[in-house]
Amino acid sequence: MRFITTLNTIWGVCALTATLAGTTYAQSATTRGDPAASLAQSDHPSHQQEKPKIPTPARPGEPATQEHEGHAPSQDPPANVPPLSDDDRRAAFPDVGGHPVHDSAIQYYVLFDQLEWQSAGGGTGLSWDTNGWVGGDRDRFWFRTEGDGEDGRLGSAQAHALYGRAVARWWDFVAGVRQDVRPSPGQTWAAVGIQGLAPYWFEVEATAYLGAAGRTHVRFETEYELLLTNRLILQPLAEVEIYGKADPEHRVGAGLSTVDAGLRLRYEFRREFAPYVGLVWSRKFFGTADFARAAGDDVGGARLALGLRLWF
Repeated sequence: MRFITTLNTIWGVCALTATLAGTTYAQSATTRGDPAASLAQSDHPSHQQEKPKIPTPARPGEPATQEHEGHAPSQDPPANVPPLSDDDRRAAFPDVGGHPVHDSAIQYYVLFDQLEWQSAGGGTGLSWDTNGWVGGDRDRFWFRTEGDGEDGRLGSAQAHALYGRAVARWWDFVAGVRQDVRPSPGQTWAAVGIQGLAPYWFEVEATAYLGAAGRTHVRFETEYELLLTNRLILQPLAEVEIYGKADPEHRVGAGLSTVDAGLRLRYEFRREFAPYVGLVWSRKFFGTADFARAAGDDVGGARLALGLRLWF
């Protein structure tokens, strides 16, 4: 009797455990989205809830549609917006066929880089260095002129007439002629070179010349502008000249001929108007120095310079 009672108790515990396990599985399956559990719950229609409908977004360029009944899409503008007219279209898209192209305009620039008075060893003199151009963005006519005089006498004077072509963003190729007026007798040279702005804002000018009787001449010049303030500017400059063969008539030796260096400090009252003070040094070398000694001239020295820098 006790054995039968024990069996009934065990059977009841097993049945209760199976019932609890089935209920737990059904709940967890519903949470995971098990399709079997979803079918099981479909027997209770009162517990179902209809999913909201998500409107389909309109494609680019297509008007948005309204899926609600009674709200059909409309292509007509609001009543307070006037219709688009031909005058409105012409105002929005004017005719620009006659608009000027600025890179074809003719411009000009003239710079008196050095217009100065110099003093050294009891003597005084004048010196000038001018350049400029006329033309467009790519093709230009360049001119240069420079010279000096001492004690009322013109020591040297020369002028360039060059065609310039922009070959890179900061560089121009130039070719033309150079005419030496002093010292006498005058000379004419064919000139070819390059000029522009090197990295770190160094202005560079390198020109090669070919003269009569196969004479050759190379000139290299570079300068830099150091802005101490927006208007106070320190300008160092260096120039080197080399000749291929000696020219006793003009007292020029072969090889390295002259080196000039200067340091000028200017103040720009206006960008176009700047007085300056500076120190200039020059030196003749080798055969050119020998010709100068034979003529009783100095081969080098330093000079004080006072001048004016102008451009327009």
